Amino acid sequence: MSDPIKHECGIALLRLKQPLEYYLEKYGSALWGLNKMHLLMEKQHNRGQDGAGIANIKLDMQPGERYISRSRSVQKNPTQDIFDQINAKFKAIYDENPEKLKDVAFLKQNAGFTGEVFLGHLRYGTYGRNSIESCHPFLRQSNWMTRNLVVAGNFNLTNVDELFEVLVELGQHPKEKSDTVTVMEKIGHFLDVENDELYAHYKALGYGKTEIYARIQDEIKIDKILKKASERWDGGYAMAGLLGHGSAFVLRDPNGIRPAFWYEDDEICVVASERPVIQTAFNLKEEDIQELKPGHALIIEKKGQVKELQINKPRELKQCSFERIYFSRGSDTDIYKERKALGRLIVKDVLDSVGHDYDNSVFSFIPNTAEVSFYGLIKGLEEALNEHKLTQIQALGNNASPEALSEIIKRRARIEKIAIKDAKLRTFITQDDSRDDLVAHVYDITYGSVRRGTDNLIVIDDSIVRGTTLRQSILRILDRLGPKKIVVVSSAPQIRYPDCYGIDMAKMGDFIAFEAAIALLRERGQANLIDEVYKAALEQVQLPKEQVKNVVQRIYAPFTDKEISAQIAKMLTPAGMQAEVEIIYQTVENLHIACPGHTGDWYFTGNYPTPGGNKVVNRAFINWMEKRNERAY
Repeated sequence: MSDPIKHECGIALLRLKQPLEYYLEKYGSALWGLNKMHLLMEKQHNRGQDGAGIANIKLDMQPGERYISRSRSVQKNPTQDIFDQINAKFKAIYDENPEKLKDVAFLKQNAGFTGEVFLGHLRYGTYGRNSIESCHPFLRQSNWMTRNLVVAGNFNLTNVDELFEVLVELGQHPKEKSDTVTVMEKIGHFLDVENDELYAHYKALGYGKTEIYARIQDEIKIDKILKKASERWDGGYAMAGLLGHGSAFVLRDPNGIRPAFWYEDDEICVVASERPVIQTAFNLKEEDIQELKPGHALIIEKKGQVKELQINKPRELKQCSFERIYFSRGSDTDIYKERKALGRLIVKDVLDSVGHDYDNSVFSFIPNTAEVSFYGLIKGLEEALNEHKLTQIQALGNNASPEALSEIIKRRARIEKIAIKDAKLRTFITQDDSRDDLVAHVYDITYGSVRRGTDNLIVIDDSIVRGTTLRQSILRILDRLGPKKIVVVSSAPQIRYPDCYGIDMAKMGDFIAFEAAIALLRERGQANLIDEVYKAALEQVQLPKEQVKNVVQRIYAPFTDKEISAQIAKMLTPAGMQAEVEIIYQTVENLHIACPGHTGDWYFTGNYPTPGGNKVVNRAFINWMEKRNERAY
């Protein structure tokens, strides 16, 4: 993505189902689980680079012995930083006496992160300060083991204000109004209620306190807690948690917006945000791994039993399509195929834009994340060219000369590595002119790859959000090569609406497609529609979210996709460009053909999967009209 956006976080949960001595004997290290967590988190660094955190719980510890460990970091390489900190303590133990690293009893009593239950998190900060306090996992502490709660998640809720008021009505005094604190306190409240009910039940039966708490550990109903806590959540989430005595859970939203995958055998149970991460960490086949069902929770009891239970009734499946286009690692077998399909399905529009001129067109990609869709584009070009070759050969008749046949057969789509990002270029210059000059040199180009004044240059990107990098850098760089036409291809459709489920796209003014639609309305004397939509949005402000309609869709209604694309090209073309510029976007219809299992497309269509989405998009438009540079949720 040439316009980088911060987005969904990543989670990793690991439960060791055997005593640590088992892993020491079989794998040679009592730290086998910790090392696997390092791998699970490192393989998800694409999901979060602003911060990272890990928590660990030791089973069956005695009173007075520490049983919860947590480490968090917001350093430059946060995952590596937290494991450097953790491993430094084990190195100190090794330096004193190497044999102690093989003494499980010693490690559990004297070293952190030597427990059986792990929860890791990687964070992209969608808003707020990038401070250590913003890093998951969050911890709700208590002297009663079964009331301790550790929470980390990949989520965003649209109705935090509503949920906050519910907490206040319960008599709580939350320390801040954020979805993370709200979620933790909602779960924590019903965790307390469950503890109180079980305590009262067994006390009435005459059990002593110590025996009661032993029974609570075995009988606490996590599904009951999650049902009560989440019944009013509106948003996308994969919410993970640990209880102090060692039970764990991961809860997924009813629409399946946020991803979660899991695997279990007699040694482990593991959950992660992406399937290939589990495959890599444990050398598994894709069919070994299950996807957590929408509206369900994977619950791991203290004794190691694993069950997948329905918590909320599943709704229409709307899995996030951006996971497939850009966010998730392309090493997943299905995602790899889908990204290639996105490139292949846009071939017709690309060929139409250059008049099917294979001989005078050069194809490439920017940035590296678009490489897989580029492979699909080239595959589609080869198929189309082969059909053209066949027609040419048939036209030659039975007496075609070898030379004529050879000339046709040798034709190929021209593929070049046009741009290479200079990762070492950094600038702290504040003056706009000086900064723009440096920004325009972020990419190096391959000189001589394009014939000046003759060739078309086609580059594919995985998506175009704001267009800032195109305007300030990429188009100027490509123009230096002297092409007669530059075609920028987005393998994703036009991003028109804000996301409110975990992607940092919250303001209408951030979308070049929206700015283009507004410009067209003004150019064509239809600016009154802007005020009409504003009025309609204001009229719905006080309505319950279930009654709110997305009025912002009316902004785009007068125009075709191609009209908006043409306006975007006009707005992003820098002054002084020599080449003609055209921008082609994927269609929503082709997106669904390429990614049939991930139909969540609200950022393209405005069709939000939850009622809170409509409330957010209207608020985002109101903020834009009132020139408020703030988030809509």
